Amino acid sequence: MSKQTSSKRTSLIRIAAALIGAIALQAAATAQAQEKVTLLSNWYAQAEHGGFYQAVAKDIYKKYGLDVTIKMGGPQVNNMQILAAGQADFSMGYDFTVLKGIEQGLPLVTVGTSFQSDLQGMMTHADVPGLAALKDKTILVAGSGQSSWWPWLKAKYGYTDAQSKAYTFNLQPFFADPNTVQQAYPSSELFQAEKAGTKANFFLFAQDGYPPYGTTIITLQKMVATKPDLVKRFVKASAEGWKSYLEDPAPANALIKQDNKSMTDEQLAYALQKLKELKVVTGGDAAKQGIGIMTDERWKKTYDTMVATGLLKADVDWHKAYTTQFVKDMHVMP
Repeated sequence: MSKQTSSKRTSLIRIAAALIGAIALQAAATAQAQEKVTLLSNWYAQAEHGGFYQAVAKDIYKKYGLDVTIKMGGPQVNNMQILAAGQADFSMGYDFTVLKGIEQGLPLVTVGTSFQSDLQGMMTHADVPGLAALKDKTILVAGSGQSSWWPWLKAKYGYTDAQSKAYTFNLQPFFADPNTVQQAYPSSELFQAEKAGTKANFFLFAQDGYPPYGTTIITLQKMVATKPDLVKRFVKASAEGWKSYLEDPAPANALIKQDNKSMTDEQLAYALQKLKELKVVTGGDAAKQGIGIMTDERWKKTYDTMVATGLLKADVDWHKAYTTQFVKDMHVMP
């Protein structure tokens, strides 16, 4: 081997080593640049959180420079209190909660949504044709329903509080009495009824005009003001997570089952099928404007509904409850 050839080889080795070093430094810098973000869920891990878990599992958040940790919520967790205290950066939430928070002076703001409609609805026995046919029925309503959908349903169809009884998240009263109907989610109570062999109908409130979005993304107004780019990246990555989850849920489902040991593959598959059937992620405005979209018109309807049913004071500045700046040009198409 000539000295010239040896010299060239040495130079190439040095160049390669330098490139490897540069790549390693870039990777380290990228890793350091990942901004830590905490998302608080609104219940135990389930398919209704699939898009967020998918964005973690498929490194979609990382693609946007975010290191996201999902903290699981539950019945004893006060999400808005935790968010307001700065113990989470984002929370899954609900329009009514944010509007009520604005009325109470909490600096909350909704920056995106998962579902174009709330998943709340009514489960009835198979002989009931619709929500307008409940005048002679006993209606089971949980405490949260009393301050959200029940006033709307009463006003719409002329039902009365005399018809309602407390829903304790036990389906036995429904199974035992064919004249009883109850609040339900399509992926939960309806699933349990089918497993028990009881034929039931499910009516989504949104299909009768109930206006709120479902599983929204909430943060503090300070976050929007001081870190708008982080919010934009989080919302975009979450929308992409939802698109991915509908296509291949396996990565997210594995993480969901890690967080929620009682969750089964059967229930996850059932819930995902319902999300697809109801088109809550991809239907409505999302079909033309993209997953996660929110509009002024929809928020106005929710505000009007709350005011009309006595759940909100008319002088509340409802525009503070949301911003469309992060979703209007996102265009994550189904």
